[in-house]
Amino acid sequence: MRFFISLSLLGLFLSLCNAQPDTTFRVGVILDSDSATAHIGYTSLSLALSDFYSIHANYSTRIVLYPRDSKGLVTGAANSALNLLKDVQVDAIIGPQTSAQANFVIGLGDAAHVSIISFSVTTPSFYPKGSYFIQTAINDAAQVDAIAAIVKYFKWSQVVLIYEDSDYGIGITPYLANGFQQVNARVSYRSIIATSATDDYILLELYKMKTMQTRVFVVHTSSPLASRIFLKAKEAEMISEGYVWIVTTGILEFFNPNDSNGVELMQGVLGVRPLVPKSITLDSTTIKWKKKFEDDYPRDPQPPEINIYGLWAYDTLWALATAIEKIGFRESSHLQNTSASNSTYMFTTGTSQTGPQLRAAMNETNFVGLSGNFHLVNGKLESSSFQIVNINGTELREVGIWTPLLQNSSQTNANMTGFSGEKLDDIKWPGGSRNVPKGWEVPVSGKKLRVGVPAKAGFDEFVKVEKDPQTNSNKISGLYIDLFDSVMAALPYAVRYEYIPFENSDGTNAGSYDELARQVLNGKFDAAVGDISITTSRSKDVDFTLPVEEGGVTWTQKVQYESETTKFLKPFERNLWLTAVALFIFTGLSLWFLEHRFNEAFRGSPSDHISLIFYIPFMSLVFANREKIVSNLARLVLAVWIFVVLILTSTYTANLSSILTVPKPIYTNITVAELVENKDNVGCLEGSFIIDYLKNLGFHDSKIIRYRTSDEFDNALTNGSIKALCSRTAYTNLFLSKNCNKYMKVGFNLTEGIAFVFPRGSPLVADVSRAIVKLTDSLKIPRIRGRWIRESACEDQPGEHSTQIRLKSFKILFGITVGITGTCILVYLVSYFYGNRDFVRTTISDSGTTTWSKVRAIFKHFDQRDPRYFPSKEDSEISASPSPHVHHNRCCCRSTEFQVQWDQETASENGAESPNPDRITAAAH
Repeated sequence: MRFFISLSLLGLFLSLCNAQPDTTFRVGVILDSDSATAHIGYTSLSLALSDFYSIHANYSTRIVLYPRDSKGLVTGAANSALNLLKDVQVDAIIGPQTSAQANFVIGLGDAAHVSIISFSVTTPSFYPKGSYFIQTAINDAAQVDAIAAIVKYFKWSQVVLIYEDSDYGIGITPYLANGFQQVNARVSYRSIIATSATDDYILLELYKMKTMQTRVFVVHTSSPLASRIFLKAKEAEMISEGYVWIVTTGILEFFNPNDSNGVELMQGVLGVRPLVPKSITLDSTTIKWKKKFEDDYPRDPQPPEINIYGLWAYDTLWALATAIEKIGFRESSHLQNTSASNSTYMFTTGTSQTGPQLRAAMNETNFVGLSGNFHLVNGKLESSSFQIVNINGTELREVGIWTPLLQNSSQTNANMTGFSGEKLDDIKWPGGSRNVPKGWEVPVSGKKLRVGVPAKAGFDEFVKVEKDPQTNSNKISGLYIDLFDSVMAALPYAVRYEYIPFENSDGTNAGSYDELARQVLNGKFDAAVGDISITTSRSKDVDFTLPVEEGGVTWTQKVQYESETTKFLKPFERNLWLTAVALFIFTGLSLWFLEHRFNEAFRGSPSDHISLIFYIPFMSLVFANREKIVSNLARLVLAVWIFVVLILTSTYTANLSSILTVPKPIYTNITVAELVENKDNVGCLEGSFIIDYLKNLGFHDSKIIRYRTSDEFDNALTNGSIKALCSRTAYTNLFLSKNCNKYMKVGFNLTEGIAFVFPRGSPLVADVSRAIVKLTDSLKIPRIRGRWIRESACEDQPGEHSTQIRLKSFKILFGITVGITGTCILVYLVSYFYGNRDFVRTTISDSGTTTWSKVRAIFKHFDQRDPRYFPSKEDSEISASPSPHVHHNRCCCRSTEFQVQWDQETASENGAESPNPDRITAAAH
């Protein structure tokens, strides 16, 4: 109280000492006299008052301060404000100190049109609209991005908020939550602690947080409460290696290096505070401030250093004095008694309108103060860069500077944090460690991770829960249990866990897999392991690791085999059959064409020709044709055809044997639409997400039959209770490996895979996923799967490939055959036309006949027997005569006789004279 009186006398003394006719500007000051903020603020205000008017002695206005003690109460602040407005008739009020007090006092100031100026209220949500409130302190929202940048820099994924249950504490939490969300971090827990909380409550709350995984704590409370929290945190052994503590400006600014207890409690703590540029003025003012503080508070055992609130208080009074000189303030009465009988006072504006004028003047006041650039925007102090400090020993060591402009540039680079040089200096963490904490740990209170597993998974190969009747303990095994054990063993740190079946008291399943995932969300389990598929609905409640197995939904139905009556056609596909028949006909035509003029067997009626065309190639299949082939070209064609026939028959025989030996199922492309339209029953595993999947496809719940074991699946498909089975691909593969000859896949839809389940935001998800990738790359996961799941003996599913021989398999062979046959025909035609060129030339050059007649003449000529291969009638008689000399000379003269015969026939056809028989005889001899 003595200080309040001395401060008032100082203001009056300064005004009286001025020789000029001065105007007094009455300023009320409402602070909590017992708080450190009040002591520092009062000292700064009084020092600023003397410094300002010692420099600006010619100013026509003089500020007189009227301090009042709010005693830390809202009512105290209200009473002080009423006293100042009614009795003192102040022109402005500096204070009050807290947000709760300011809410009430601002209303009184607005009613009296008097500005309320605060250098200590920093609540970001405290911006009354249409008021004369002036905030000369940077609000707490400005430091949120700096704190989030620290979390982003060290890649921490979760934080715990510890804040005070007051307007000051609660006001910043929405901004912190949004700031952390921007850097992909999550607030895993919020601890709200009242200023009246007992030490036991604080310790209990800290122990609760210790059992959690998160090890990054952001504290935003008043300084006295923060001291109690850190004291109990030290007792709970939470100021140790692996922990991260980040404090806001309100706590950091009251760190006193002279307080040995406080220094010991906060070793390794990080904090943020507005960056104060160094200057000569700041150094000299700090020296004066410290001397004045010791004079004003000689009994303070641990005198503090001037902090940011003291600097803001100094700059506030400096700005206020500058502003009132600008507006040319004149004294006026702001309060009048409207009625002697009425105890209620009415505030009036007076004649000076100090509220709006002063606010406007201070908004226009810009200067470089002790705290840096003093610039108000809409009555609020503009934010600046922030200093990142580390409590190391007895000093606050700067480890980095965060700048809002750098943070805004991160829009083009998501990796930027806003720190100068994009780095922080080496930090000494709690416990003296220099290693950056990873931000989370497995709970150290002896608690194991509770890993929930389905009691009945449907297939024992995946998860099997057995009860030991003697010890009543659970033995849990299976593919996914081995996989989880291997993955957890691959982590770079040890994690203790235990498997807990998700079952009722009688050993049955306690619910579906969706309910198992919800138990992880609710905290009953810390994780869930089993054949749990990744689904959209589950992903809303929990986080999944990377899949340990591929996903998919497969339809299965009973096998139906092909009809026995048409199997003889199955070895060749239709195009091959048609091509073989065409080649068959082509070969028959070619043989007839090449043999028709030379071979008696290829002569006869048209019906004989047609039957021969089909008969000769067909009999070649069994090599049983008795007709002799006389021309070399026809022999070549027939040889090639027999070679083709040999290959075709061998292939046909082999493939037909395979078809008859191994029955082939029919691939029926079953569709969901058909099943829904026919209202067929379909089966699925009980408790699986397939139930909802089928409902979404249009199946009525009554048509979805639930089963638990593979034997039930087998019986239902065999007896026709269900038309098809819909299950996860892993189930289907395992089921078919035991029943591959009875059932087959008939449809497949891609879904997400199988993964392990953890709570939302669990830091284990990232590390477990990395371990899964590591085991996958080392092929350890396939080896583990091979120990539990044997490969199916019938991997080929119908429709995946055909056993029929395709045309393309014989494409080259058929091409060669057609080429050789066609070449033979072409050679024969050239030979025919060349040997009969006179006849052809005469026939074509005959102008008296039509083209059709010419063609008929050529065809008629082609249809005649070739005389070289057919003997004449006379030659036949001679060959049958017993004449000795003829018989004796037959062998040597036969060719001459054929030539004469041919010449005579030719001559008679051409109307020429027959040769002389004597000459013929002579020639013969």
